[in-house]
Amino acid sequence: MTGVSLPLPDGRVLLVDGGADELTLLLDGQPLLRAERQDEVWWLQGRDMPLALWAFSYQAFAIDPACQRLLLRLDDCPAELVQQGLLSPEMGGLWQVQRSMFWQLPMPWRSGAASESYPQRFVLSDGRRHPQRSPKPAGELYRRFDFRLGSWISLRTLDIEVDLERFNRWQNHPRVAEFWQEQGSLDQHRDYLERLAADPHVLTMIGCFDDQPFAYFEAYWAKEDRIAPFYAAADYDRGIHMLVGEEDHRGPHKVESWLSALVHYLLLDEPRTQRIVAEPRADNRRMIGHMQRLGFWQEKEFDFPHKRAALMVQSRERFFERCRLC
Repeated sequence: MTGVSLPLPDGRVLLVDGGADELTLLLDGQPLLRAERQDEVWWLQGRDMPLALWAFSYQAFAIDPACQRLLLRLDDCPAELVQQGLLSPEMGGLWQVQRSMFWQLPMPWRSGAASESYPQRFVLSDGRRHPQRSPKPAGELYRRFDFRLGSWISLRTLDIEVDLERFNRWQNHPRVAEFWQEQGSLDQHRDYLERLAADPHVLTMIGCFDDQPFAYFEAYWAKEDRIAPFYAAADYDRGIHMLVGEEDHRGPHKVESWLSALVHYLLLDEPRTQRIVAEPRADNRRMIGHMQRLGFWQEKEFDFPHKRAALMVQSRERFFERCRLC
């Protein structure tokens, strides 16, 4: 593991130097932490222990996707990390960090406004009772360095003036058109995106690898969506539509990165969201297979007016227990 670099979204770089049982962490070249392991228990020494403990946890879970928890012996336990949920007590005076809890902490991956603090008030839309949705965010929403790919994966909101031409190009690609059936002119696609921009239940996003756009995503609140009659949609269930437009960003390894990032962002955005759903065409076996490998399950098939669809479901609990975020 000697000399592993992990860039952080704020521009700093975490350097991991050492082996399986002894390592040093440096942040922007400055010593942050020394750690030694004896009988599976880590002993830590460092400055700014809240930051050091977070950085130690991040490097462990990012470098080893199979690592589920860390056992620590601490001379002084930062109370704020217990309150945040990063640390929890273990028998014998030890402390533990659980992978499933670490990845639910929103900082530093999520940026911008979030739905989580928006108060709950129920309203009616087209005869459906649902929570009033928070104003849509703008700009970058999520950023994380994918250690396996060696690339940044990020999500930002779609900007019609900036993204219309590429959206039009992507939708008119035969591979995309086969499943989306949204071919059209620039004017038609401007109308399409403007309708969604005015719709409070849909958020349009652009996915980027190393800040280069490669995909278009729609996230929708299921309770107000056309999917609602086909399953028991909860108040904060969210659904996704997905389109990879650039050919050089296709493949299972890329899907694992961007699909995990998309689900991660939506679960960080709103802690009350317990399920993420999708309704790919039932004969899109490749996409369904990708989703199943990443923890989605196929609950059933059903008929939309325009397609036979597979209802794919991912739960918050299952995602954070099994996620391979790196």
